[in-house]
Amino acid sequence: MDNTDEREINGYEINGSRINQSETNDNTYSHKMGKKELAKRYILFIISLFVVALGVAVTKKAGLGIPPTSSVSNVLSLKFTSLSLGNWLFIWNLILIAGQILILRKNFQPIQLLQIPLSFLFGYFTDFGMWLVSFIEVDVYILRILFVVLGTVILAWGIALAVMANVVMNSAEAFIKALSDTTGKQFGNLKIAFDCTCVVLTILLSLLFFDFTIKGTREGTIIAAIFTGMIVKYFQNRFGEKIERLLT
Repeated sequence: MDNTDEREINGYEINGSRINQSETNDNTYSHKMGKKELAKRYILFIISLFVVALGVAVTKKAGLGIPPTSSVSNVLSLKFTSLSLGNWLFIWNLILIAGQILILRKNFQPIQLLQIPLSFLFGYFTDFGMWLVSFIEVDVYILRILFVVLGTVILAWGIALAVMANVVMNSAEAFIKALSDTTGKQFGNLKIAFDCTCVVLTILLSLLFFDFTIKGTREGTIIAAIFTGMIVKYFQNRFGEKIERLLT
């Protein structure tokens, strides 16, 4: 694995060898791989969306906060309960896609519009995951911490699968990559700044919505922020080559 791969995996959502939006065209993937391999990679990516969504759902079930990139959607779902967490995740991803278009302008590649149906699918998977864990009682603090850890591991495995699939980016990583391509700043640094911005925005919204009470951001958010990247890197190193052989 080269330095680019390692740096981006530490960012935990970006694929080490993925495309630079401003330097590729719509046929990038078809030029590099056959239809059968491409189909297998997209199937793996869709599976990864479900696994990531399940990780978010398990973490949220603990009630100790969820990963930074989903935290804004979470606090909005707590305030505006007519829409589910999955609905708000879809809306948040649409905002990030719009941000990419504004940042990249003519360099925005049409293939990245695949983020829209994939974001919808991710929202649906999240709500389905919430339903799957809704029957589980998590009323003891140590059990809630264990759920955060379990959710973080599941989340990391899903992200690692997305990295291994190496196809279209999800909206958060694509937004950060657009900023990186435009400003020339390292993806990893911008990823940290993006996560911090999400957490700060979540806290501000919580204070505004809930009479100066912080909701949706707790120790679980910190655990996910610190350890997800490390676990993704382990999964990538441990299983990356094996899954790549299955895909090619």
